[in-house]
Amino acid sequence: MNSAQSLSATPDAQLDLRGTPCPINFVRTKLKLDQMPPGALLEVWLDPGEPIEQVPDSLTMEGYGIEQIEDRSGFFAIKIRRPVLECES
Repeated sequence: MNSAQSLSATPDAQLDLRGTPCPINFVRTKLKLDQMPPGALLEVWLDPGEPIEQVPDSLTMEGYGIEQIEDRSGFFAIKIRRPVLECES
């Protein structure tokens, strides 16, 4: 048996930004996404308050897809999908 199927997609990478202030957490998230292949899924851990209020909106404005925001009691886990572009030039 294989456990590939779960409630949500397994992220390709994870980034723990708890304790990281705005806008540094957004910048680090964007840099990590830019290093990942198109279509990859990144899970980022953010503090409550300004980080979870600002980072998802900023990423959406940059064209990234927010697939899930999960309250994990003390921090939030968001899953962001790097867009697949038809041509990059």
